[in-house]
Amino acid sequence: MGGVLQDENKSYITATFSSPTFGFVDDLEIRIDSNNKLIHIRSASRVGHSDLGINKKRVELVKQLYQEKRGEQ
Repeated sequence: MGGVLQDENKSYITATFSSPTFGFVDDLEIRIDSNNKLIHIRSASRVGHSDLGINKKRVELVKQLYQEKRGEQ
């Protein structure tokens, strides 16, 4: 997806993404909650008030890729 993996373990992933034009950094976090059978996804800009919907699109892409991997299209 073009990000830089910062940390990864069995139940947690964090990555950063930089915008090509201005280099603004966004953080992506994915945490697997096995007890409740949930996957928590957070993507947020470190600065500014608007990201023009980029983080929402990133979360939707993560969800889509996960569903495709599981064969749930």
